[in-house]
Amino acid sequence: MKEHAEPLRPFRALLLEKEENGGVRAAYREVTESELPPGDVLVKVAYSGINYKDAMALQRTPLIVRSFPMVPGIDFSGTVVRSDSAAWKEGDRVIMTGWGAGERKWGGYAEYARMPAEQLVPLPAGMSLRHAMTIGTAGLTAMLCVMALERQGVKPDSGEVAVTGATGGVGSFAVTLLAAAGYSVTAVTGKAEQADYLRSLGAASVIGREELNALSSKPLHSERWAGAVDTVGGQPLAALLGSTRYGGAVAACGMASSSTFQASVYPFILRNVALVGVESVIVPTDRRLEAWNRLNETLAAEQLDRITNDITLGEVMAQASAMLEGASLGRTVVAVGGS
Repeated sequence: MKEHAEPLRPFRALLLEKEENGGVRAAYREVTESELPPGDVLVKVAYSGINYKDAMALQRTPLIVRSFPMVPGIDFSGTVVRSDSAAWKEGDRVIMTGWGAGERKWGGYAEYARMPAEQLVPLPAGMSLRHAMTIGTAGLTAMLCVMALERQGVKPDSGEVAVTGATGGVGSFAVTLLAAAGYSVTAVTGKAEQADYLRSLGAASVIGREELNALSSKPLHSERWAGAVDTVGGQPLAALLGSTRYGGAVAACGMASSSTFQASVYPFILRNVALVGVESVIVPTDRRLEAWNRLNETLAAEQLDRITNDITLGEVMAQASAMLEGASLGRTVVAVGGS
């Protein structure tokens, strides 16, 4: 960063800090520009989001945060303030997701962030900074899942597709994106009271997770799904695999239920089912850009508003607890500095 630039005033951040007894505490305090990690682009953060990984970090879950002190927040949108890279100039509006933000380097729960130029992507034309974080890591992951199913040959006319954890951030987007692309979507949820919400996103049908979990008792069941997006892992993933049609595919991207599952090789060797892992942390830039452009083309502002809950930076801790308790719905956007 240019040495002659006027230093920032101290600014507000949510920090996770180590205590003398080895514990971790979360606290709001003012930090200075000199405390920001290295990087060649300084961004004024407008919005961040709350993802499941953020919620776990804020509840001091081991193995999420790798160094301290740490500003959580694995994604954010904002405006470039200063840049030492030819790729970005003052005033550019950018999106940051993944790359270890909020885990190994400071993330979005601060008024300013400093990042390597190559880890930012441009805000798509016509998209607002707020809606970029309505989409955020959740929407990006969902689109990457859709793209993964497409690469496996799962098409809208292939048959029924399932989405587990359908009321969550990734699940809500997966339902919306698949329905918009013409797929017949079955939303799987443990929240029966949210059936109308899921249908409003485009789900053709809604089933309870107990109905799906019951299928995990056997290695194979009747062929039902042409494809699926699994956001929860555990029993639901095993059940999906055992009831996927010949040549179908399951895109797995989460572990809200469990990081492990018990299944057999039968779906793979008897039905040619593909299990495809999807991650959004270090996904190459060209695929990120493709996903963001498709998200911009597919999602209307009204759709995004329907699944958005707006909170302030001061409300992050309470919302993180609600998410881990299963009491959140849709996507939560954190107004850090506003638009």
